[in-house]
Amino acid sequence: MSTTQIIYIRGANILLPDGNFSLGDVKLGGGKILEISSELPAAGESEMDLNAEGLTLLPGVIDPQVHFREPGLEYKEDLSTASRACAKGGVTSFLEMPNTRPLTSTKEALADKLERAAQKCLVNYGFFMGATPENLPDLLEANPSPGIKIFMGSMHGPLLVDHEEILEPIFAKGDRLIAVHAENQDRINRRREEFAGQTDPAIHSQIQDEQAALEATQLALKLSKKYQRRLHILHLSTGIEAELLRQDKPAWVTAEVTPQHLVLNITDYGKIGTKAQMNPPLRSPENNEVLWRALLDGVIDFIATDHAPHTLEEKAKPYPNSPSGMPGVETSLPVMLTQAIAVGRCSVAQVSNWMSTAVAKGYNIPNKGAIAPGYDADLVLVDLNNYRPVLASELQTKCGWSPFEGWQLTGWPVVTIVGGQVVYDHGKLNLEVRGKALTFDHH
Repeated sequence: MSTTQIIYIRGANILLPDGNFSLGDVKLGGGKILEISSELPAAGESEMDLNAEGLTLLPGVIDPQVHFREPGLEYKEDLSTASRACAKGGVTSFLEMPNTRPLTSTKEALADKLERAAQKCLVNYGFFMGATPENLPDLLEANPSPGIKIFMGSMHGPLLVDHEEILEPIFAKGDRLIAVHAENQDRINRRREEFAGQTDPAIHSQIQDEQAALEATQLALKLSKKYQRRLHILHLSTGIEAELLRQDKPAWVTAEVTPQHLVLNITDYGKIGTKAQMNPPLRSPENNEVLWRALLDGVIDFIATDHAPHTLEEKAKPYPNSPSGMPGVETSLPVMLTQAIAVGRCSVAQVSNWMSTAVAKGYNIPNKGAIAPGYDADLVLVDLNNYRPVLASELQTKCGWSPFEGWQLTGWPVVTIVGGQVVYDHGKLNLEVRGKALTFDHH
């Protein structure tokens, strides 16, 4: 099967760019969406028909923050297993983070990742460059990258860039998007000593508290304003940060939230233990509410999973020796669509905007994030009429677990299409499909 094959998607409930739905057919060819109509003519002999009756057609999800562990930590996940998980979850493109081994902090390391992805990835890909105190020349030149990732906290080694005098030159030079993991490492270190010896994983949310997140976000915002530098705040976790942005969010600043910070909270430590441990940590139920409000109001721009798998053996270690992070690409779309359909938190069109359209806009990824003629044929057909549980045995991620195990979800992908090719179809993956490197209109 090639991108040149003509595919007709028949009788789908199609999400149009204006946010409305329309029953009809979509014609794909050459990796693009060619035509949308209430009814298209019958398929020719070499063409393919997909029956989409009763299914909803959405733009493929673009997950703008994942950790796929290759190179160096492939025992947790690799680009092949991670991209299979993406395909099954309706994620047709991802932006991956630089904390692999070696770190993605040089042009050579970036080129290596792009080469690996071209050979292994079933979906489209982009890779962040990581800022270190030393690598400014590489940061200024790395073109095929969505931007620069700065770990202000929750990191060891050269990727920890946590003081203003080291941060400032990165903000001052160049015009690439800067994405920050905003936690104040000094405060975390002090609190770690304060709570030393405590093994209840729930203490994680107190050590890396709301204040630690707020202080780092304030600093990033200050530097972004000083240089009018494009800033993106990764995985916003607190209501106080959301309120800060509500008062003070320049036009060039965006923010994201993870599904887990919307639907999980500190009560989940009692249910799933260290599987609930991530950075920044889960917060109180009150924070869930404020983050939802900020997302609905546009203070938060889009959704990312921060997919960060660890083995069950690693997660089984007692806190604080258990690593932070949880997988997410396979469940993010059904988790969010269930919030729309079952809980009534938002609309399906809003979910699609947060998980696709707004991401393409925020990162200037051309021709993605909408179902319209001329756009790339990255699409997902979901079933909004039936519920199925999250089962560990069905997961594609190498780590083999999910914080949402047992949750009854709707909106599961039935068919996923990447670049006009069917990569996932009723439970079966097509391992021949390869995604493409994403492009970014930097100017």
